[in-house]
Amino acid sequence: QVHLVESGGDLVQPGGSLRLSCTASGSIFSLNAMRWYRQAPGKQRELVASITSRGSTNYADSVKGRFTISRDNAKNTVYLPMNSLKPADTAAYYCNAVIATVGGWDGYWGQGTQVTVSS
Repeated sequence: QVHLVESGGDLVQPGGSLRLSCTASGSIFSLNAMRWYRQAPGKQRELVASITSRGSTNYADSVKGRFTISRDNAKNTVYLPMNSLKPADTAAYYCNAVIATVGGWDGYWGQGTQVTVSS
């Protein structure tokens, strides 16, 4: 069984910074792509950033230059430092990872961590 656990969400003022973390644990053979999504109330879940196993990254236009995704393969962990936060960044942030287990490759989700940007 595989678990993804996110942390780092908080209430922060506009212009502030946070760093989200997501760690995968369990019977993991290999980790492929890791992604951060977010979902604001009343809106669809959107892809924020992704990183491949080799470190190639991709970002939503709305976060380019402010968010930086990275990963530590030895720790099965992905990070999302977020700078210059805006009220529009307020959302629940979810980690997603493509993981190989004894059953093969599959996608897994974390439980989410809340980011609120407000003065």
